[in-house]
Amino acid sequence: MDARCVWPARAQLGEGPLWDPRDGLIYFVDIKGRMLNRCDLAGAAREAWPMPEPICWVIPRARAPGFIAGFKSGIAELTLDPFAITPLHAPEPDRRTNRLNDAKCDSRGRIWAGSMDDEEKIKSGALYRFDPDRTCTRVDDAYGVANGPAFSADGAVLYHTDSAARTIYAFDIDAAGALANKRPFIRFEDRDWGYPDGMTVDAEGGLWVAHWEGARVSRFRPDGSLDRIIALPVSRVTSCVFAGPALDRMFVTTAAIGREHEELAGALFELFPGVRGLPAHSFAG
Repeated sequence: MDARCVWPARAQLGEGPLWDPRDGLIYFVDIKGRMLNRCDLAGAAREAWPMPEPICWVIPRARAPGFIAGFKSGIAELTLDPFAITPLHAPEPDRRTNRLNDAKCDSRGRIWAGSMDDEEKIKSGALYRFDPDRTCTRVDDAYGVANGPAFSADGAVLYHTDSAARTIYAFDIDAAGALANKRPFIRFEDRDWGYPDGMTVDAEGGLWVAHWEGARVSRFRPDGSLDRIIALPVSRVTSCVFAGPALDRMFVTTAAIGREHEELAGALFELFPGVRGLPAHSFAG
């Protein structure tokens, strides 16, 4: 089935799509455009909030309104009504060209967030775990572009990407949040695939990956083999999320930066992937 344009937002760097069952709405950020966007499943009711700095992701809170958000400067609480930003933690005061880039929450309410050099010149990116008690731990390092954390259906494996290296890694993860046995899981060796970007996992354990400069999202089986490809009409595809009450719809973010000649670059798209997703988790702190 063809992709449907839900919102021709023209986001410079659309990212971090989120289905929030609290209000039944889709959220996504424009990192370079410093904007948080929100719409209903039809794309009809649209709202946008300008931000004082690049905003990289938002994750719902389990026991409070609003979100935990990743900004260029670090992690903060974010509420929209009333609008307020409360800084919580700056994980990289010593890496001044870095910004946060992508994040997900695991089943224990912990946020896993990556970072990158905003100028994309050095391998100064890292992976962090932000726990419900508000402690932040650097758990891996030396990424070109840290991207797309996702978790296996049983929660035993963390997938994390270095987009610059065209590699998705897998880690074993234990109940305490310790990582072990880092290994390459999927390599984008075919240049037509572009670069692996944001990811999500379906209820059958399939890993869905957005292809930056690859004009598609792909599903990979739990053994890492390619299962299917869904093409999009833009080249810079950034992330994907399952949405809707049945989690049987997929929404996909894209980027217009560097692709201004593409009519729908930066739009939010909808796909029907033929499989259900897993419920997203909220931050427990």
